[in-house]
Amino acid sequence: MKNSLQVTIAQYSTKGTKEVNQDFHGIYVPNEHLLKYKGIAIALADGISSSQVSDIASKISVNSFLEDYYCTSQTWSVKKSVSRILTATNSWLYSQTKQSIHSSNKDKGYICTLSSIILKSTTAHIFHIGDSRIYRVRDNKIEQLTEDHRVWVSSDKSYLSRAMGMDSQLTIDYDSIAIEKDDIFLLMTDGVYEFVENKFILNSLEKYSNDYEKLTKLLVDTALENGSNDNLTVQIIRVDNIPNKDLKEIKQQLEEKPLPPILEARDKFDGYTIIRSLSSSPRSHVYLAQDDESETTVVLKIPSTDLQNDKAYLERFMLEDWIAKKINNAYVVKSFLQTRKQNYLYNVTEYIEGQTLTQWLRDNPNPKLEKVRNIIDQITKGLFAFHKLEMLHQDIRPENILIDATGSIKIIDFGSTRVEGIQDINSIIEQDYLQGTALYSAPEYFMGYIGTNRSDIFSLGVIAYQMISGRFPYGTNVAKCNTEKSQKKLKYEPLSYEDENLVPLWVDETLKKALAIDPNDRYSELSEFIYDLHHPNQKFLNREKPALLERNPILFWRSTSFILAGIVIILILNNLM
Repeated sequence: MKNSLQVTIAQYSTKGTKEVNQDFHGIYVPNEHLLKYKGIAIALADGISSSQVSDIASKISVNSFLEDYYCTSQTWSVKKSVSRILTATNSWLYSQTKQSIHSSNKDKGYICTLSSIILKSTTAHIFHIGDSRIYRVRDNKIEQLTEDHRVWVSSDKSYLSRAMGMDSQLTIDYDSIAIEKDDIFLLMTDGVYEFVENKFILNSLEKYSNDYEKLTKLLVDTALENGSNDNLTVQIIRVDNIPNKDLKEIKQQLEEKPLPPILEARDKFDGYTIIRSLSSSPRSHVYLAQDDESETTVVLKIPSTDLQNDKAYLERFMLEDWIAKKINNAYVVKSFLQTRKQNYLYNVTEYIEGQTLTQWLRDNPNPKLEKVRNIIDQITKGLFAFHKLEMLHQDIRPENILIDATGSIKIIDFGSTRVEGIQDINSIIEQDYLQGTALYSAPEYFMGYIGTNRSDIFSLGVIAYQMISGRFPYGTNVAKCNTEKSQKKLKYEPLSYEDENLVPLWVDETLKKALAIDPNDRYSELSEFIYDLHHPNQKFLNREKPALLERNPILFWRSTSFILAGIVIILILNNLM
């Protein structure tokens, strides 16, 4: 595990001079797989002395954090995973107080502070509510990373302004910072940090660098000697190793699973019989095959031998299969789980007997609006499966949509998919921001920005627009505009201006919003777009159709010229008479 995150940890807690220890703490270092995809979790909670149940709040807050975090999806970002857990825990604590005899006095309720860290790959994700503190020591300098949520009424009187269980709505301080080897993180309750000087902490860290267990007790004992009258808890985490861009892991996989040769029809390969080639490109070869054991028809995708030395490409290829196995949705192509040893590097997916949306549009030009809606609805359901897992497909286009004989669709090709949950996992993939095919890519990609859900919505809007009109909403100009100034010049070409029977004005306005150049002007959720595609939005109904000059300048000036010419002729004839 030389290329994995490694830490030294120690923690200590005592009730001090109090009768009950209302602090609670915990550290969880998972197995290698979870360590890579979820990281190490550290949490510290401190109850309030005015409440007899805040020790319960502390225990529940820490345990929920440490246990539930590892149950969240590996595709989710750390921020989303932890925020969901803390919000749910806060709601439970708040409801318990409201149901108790102290429902009107929150100072006696289920309330505690919570300071926590997720160390994942080369990043520390910090979540903080209350006045426990997190420090970082680097290069023999100590830095406080959290801000105390405490309001001081006078020099000796203060109260918590934010805590777990205090209000129905929870506001969490979040930050992410890069970690380095030998970084030391300290979590302490106020019973410790208010009675121990930073200089003493730094000197003690150096003196007890090989015995952090003794150091945690020393800090607590020193705080007690200096007059601490509260519960005392200290946690120390030293980063001993962080992942780097060593290619050994991938090299090992490639040595174990070499690239397959170019295959031909009727070839026997790794338990499959090749039926025929489906496609071939400089990047991959795709075959229709039969599993000899189950007699199931499947699709095999193998990397191009020309790219066998491109480690980033091969990692991306392996990631495609990982993504496919994480999504279970009727509108997304499924990856087959291997029941036998796989001797080569390739991906296996279900076979969809049908055609791409590109070919379907050639065979079915000018489809009715209801058919367009049906197909867009299905694509949306597939895309929603990605977005729910914090994934962006980033290459939604007709070539990546398969339609079978029943009219059902499947989204394919995850080569451009962005997975938020693994962005901070060290990887040799050097991925450009611009993903997918230019004609269907959102404008922000051409500006070098990272995509969002709204970027996939833009691509979906382009498909809907193309299916209705056979054209693109901005022609081919979007890909040519990589500055804010040039993008502002882009003009949406309305569908309802040329033929009022082609599409209702409110549907056109729906597409216009989905296809807005500025992502902030688009729909934020797929559900909003689909709803407006089926139901007239009152805002759109209230909009008047623009004047002829705006919607068709050429027709306006031709009509004006014709009218003026008619007037001139009438005047000439009157003079002659």
